[in-house]
Amino acid sequence: MSRLKLPQPAPGDVLLVCTCYEDGKALWGELLDEMGGHQEGDVLVLGGSGARLRLVENPGWDYLHGGNVPALILDGGSVPPVVVLADIPVVYGGDGPLLVDLAAIPGRGVRVPPARLGEILAALLGGALAFDDLVRNMDTCGMYLGDGGRPAFPVPTAPPYRSFPALPSTATALLVRISFDDEQGWRALLDELGGADGDGRLGADLNPDEIDVDHYPLEALVVDDRAFEGLQPGQVPALVPPEEHTTLVALADDRTFAEPGRPLIVVDLYDTPGQPALLPCRMVGSLACNLEIANMDFHEFVAEEGVEPWWEGS
Repeated sequence: MSRLKLPQPAPGDVLLVCTCYEDGKALWGELLDEMGGHQEGDVLVLGGSGARLRLVENPGWDYLHGGNVPALILDGGSVPPVVVLADIPVVYGGDGPLLVDLAAIPGRGVRVPPARLGEILAALLGGALAFDDLVRNMDTCGMYLGDGGRPAFPVPTAPPYRSFPALPSTATALLVRISFDDEQGWRALLDELGGADGDGRLGADLNPDEIDVDHYPLEALVVDDRAFEGLQPGQVPALVPPEEHTTLVALADDRTFAEPGRPLIVVDLYDTPGQPALLPCRMVGSLACNLEIANMDFHEFVAEEGVEPWWEGS
């Protein structure tokens, strides 16, 4: 699916892109009022921070996700360090706007309180704050300095040591092997998840009458390719092709083959792109199912530091 390229912002400006539309009309929810500031043409100047947001609208960006943004930067121009999205969680959920990293690990995101957006953007552009600082200090809901509790699984922020190819396109989930030191453990993981068919798909022949709804099996395309060795959660969203609505990406790393429950790193692609949740492999199918039917949000599967996860009793 080809997307409209984003415009080149003027030096010092940051794009604020509306990605939610109804009958071709841009929906901003309450965001513009919550941010405050005053408008100068198509630029919103935020309070005492002086941060300048260029408001851009086009139905061609409807349902645009953070991971898609890096591919929409115009070739040949300077790459802005960050883009801000006013997306569905902003319009219908009252969440903070999504900041998308374009400099350190392009495609990952973090949400910020609307009233603090100007202050945070000024600090980012001025070098007083790095995107890694935002990521390290987000709560379980993906909000920078939010009150949702600290994630039990710290988000990796080490700089990527190499680039990766695009992941396969699929309308289900992806199970990606990123550690290659334990072949027996990898085979045991696939067996525990029900085994892959000849096309590398888990759960392809599920019988709905035999499904345990409390431990829903994972339907996923398996990616067993050394090209993805060492892939980080924050790098994942930009590698997922936009042609299909991939539910999530689960990464099998060293701990998958060494710890009880064969935990997988599950990566959010939509609400807070790049945010990880560490889950026993038996729970990943339930997460995927609940996301597909919009019954639960990704953050409800992010364990909070010092709190026993709700699924431990299931």
